[in-house]
Amino acid sequence: MLTDAKLRALKPKSALYRVTDSDGLAVEVPISGALRWRYRYRFDGKAKMLSLGVYPVVSLAQARLRRDAAKVQLAQGMDPSEHRQTAKQAKVEALTKAVTFREAAELWMERQHIAEVTARKNRWLFEGFLFPEIGSLAVSEIDPRVLLDALRKIEQSGRLDAASRAKIKAGQVFRFAVLEGWAASDPTSSLRGALKAPKVKHHAAIVEPKKVGELLRAIDGFTGQFVTEFALKLAPLVFVRPGELRQAQWSEFDLDGAIWRIPAPRMKMKVAHLVPLSSQAVAILRELHAMTGHGHYVFPGLRSASRPMSENTVNAALRRLGYSKEEMTGHGFRSLAATRLNEMGWNPDAIERQLAHAESNKVREAYTHAAQYLDERKRMMQAWADYLDGLKVGGKVVAIGHRTAAH
Repeated sequence: MLTDAKLRALKPKSALYRVTDSDGLAVEVPISGALRWRYRYRFDGKAKMLSLGVYPVVSLAQARLRRDAAKVQLAQGMDPSEHRQTAKQAKVEALTKAVTFREAAELWMERQHIAEVTARKNRWLFEGFLFPEIGSLAVSEIDPRVLLDALRKIEQSGRLDAASRAKIKAGQVFRFAVLEGWAASDPTSSLRGALKAPKVKHHAAIVEPKKVGELLRAIDGFTGQFVTEFALKLAPLVFVRPGELRQAQWSEFDLDGAIWRIPAPRMKMKVAHLVPLSSQAVAILRELHAMTGHGHYVFPGLRSASRPMSENTVNAALRRLGYSKEEMTGHGFRSLAATRLNEMGWNPDAIERQLAHAESNKVREAYTHAAQYLDERKRMMQAWADYLDGLKVGGKVVAIGHRTAAH
């Protein structure tokens, strides 16, 4: 029979060994030295072993009580190991059933490090479409049919894009729930092709050179707020996403080095981005720095300098200049640059890198670093600014591009 004194005296050896107590109870001494309680028994003619805890967390007296409880189960015709597994599974299932889709989605949203505008769009999808249908259901009990019925209601209302986005967000929540142990699978994986594809919406953009020149001249004649004026002037020169432009911070700019370093958290793809600045862009920024350089944001809000200008400022300014939303948008400056630069023969990989697009295939995955093609992009951005100057004055415009050798 074991005693506490004997247990304390046990030392590890070169191989695991066991010391018996009584009625199948033994202590196991591994090489690590941590003493582990084991109950050895037979069930249906097979030798089996049940773990009873670690000494001294589980005392000798407690280990004997746990052995005795297992012996009672054996006397009742139950396998103690299987009984423990069943009880553990029941506990997991009970916990799983207690987590609703709304609870899982709320926690998922809390853990996302995304732009404020994106967070608002996510909540709009959940609150407006998913929570009313499946929010109160246990996330473990939502099968593909239940989810499809919820998504079809959105689809039948004519909101094809909302239905598609809701499916994507639901899938992200379900995959999160799987990792947390609240669900066994993601039901969206079975819904591929089940919804009508939404029509692809292209951001309105002016790309015809003559009309681009007219737009640039209109921007030069803008008479609204000076912060908005400078945002309009800089937008075509850097062609970043509208959110990246309006939230620009002075700490990100090296005007002497003519580079703008946008940190990963502010980028859509969560990858740091470098924007080479043309001499024209640097001149605009130096002039603006004299007015807003004392603050945090390059383009501070009208009501509070502690916040950037609103997300609709540039689009509203374009409307004020006489351009409808079907003609030109803030995002359209990206489409303009992408269209013209490709037509002029610049390296497509350099253009894609400058647009900070997600890589679309295995070949392009090799070009994901922020500094890829940087020298070529510097030349491209300066040539692009010179080209826009030519369009603005309405003079003869020469090609700025050059075909590069295939990689």
